[in-house]
Amino acid sequence: MQSDTTKTTENEASRPVVSRRMDKLFIDLADVLAFVVRFFREMLLPPYEFREIIRQCYEVGYRSLLLISTTGFITGIVFTNQSRPSLSEFGATSWLPSLIAIAIVRALGPLVTALIAAGKVGSSIGAELGSMNVTEQIDAMEVSGTDPFKFLVVSRVLATSFTIPILTMYTIFVALIGAYINVNQNEQTSFTSYIQEVFGAITYLDIFASVLKSIVFGFTIGMVGCYKGYHSSKGTEGVGKAANAAVVTSMFLVFIEELISLQIVAAIRGS
Repeated sequence: MQSDTTKTTENEASRPVVSRRMDKLFIDLADVLAFVVRFFREMLLPPYEFREIIRQCYEVGYRSLLLISTTGFITGIVFTNQSRPSLSEFGATSWLPSLIAIAIVRALGPLVTALIAAGKVGSSIGAELGSMNVTEQIDAMEVSGTDPFKFLVVSRVLATSFTIPILTMYTIFVALIGAYINVNQNEQTSFTSYIQEVFGAITYLDIFASVLKSIVFGFTIGMVGCYKGYHSSKGTEGVGKAANAAVVTSMFLVFIEELISLQIVAAIRGS
């Protein structure tokens, strides 16, 4: 038996590094897929943790509100300042509100909100579940008869999926207010004219796509944070790695999803 074990270890060590890494990659992908499938199964089965979902929605929104407000307001002002010189060269500064509305509603609003939430909420979820895993609180919940996956994972993923779209609409509103202040100071555009040009430039497809993207972003942030925290390694170092991996992975996936959604919306708009 010991000889067989030694042979297996030697054969594993003699395999190419690329082959071992590919095997690990496919194993990790299988674990992620199983985690996602389990989420949808647990989400549909009773009991439903409505109180915990509401509490997590409050935590996600409250935790990010101040930072998102500041970032959204600054984004509107900065984008307006950066766009004005280009439009001025063609004498088209009157198009500035339309340009601002299209850029913020279609891309900047959902993307800025998702990145802020990934850094603020995703890291918090990863660290929280990672510390619970390290201190064996998850195991204690299983012993006490509580389903830790439904209580910890399902509630948090649903909370981020519900709350991120609301925060996105709020970010868009704040960014447009910041842009209006800048436009009003430089072009003396009235609020009525500004609003008319803003809503004249965007369509229902733009709003629908932004909301749908935000739901996907929120689901991704919650799922990645929960997965990294739920499967963190033991020890305080594992908690830090889980929080860091949650942020990096979430941001990377958000950019990938933004690219894919851009292609899909462009295809729908062109059809």
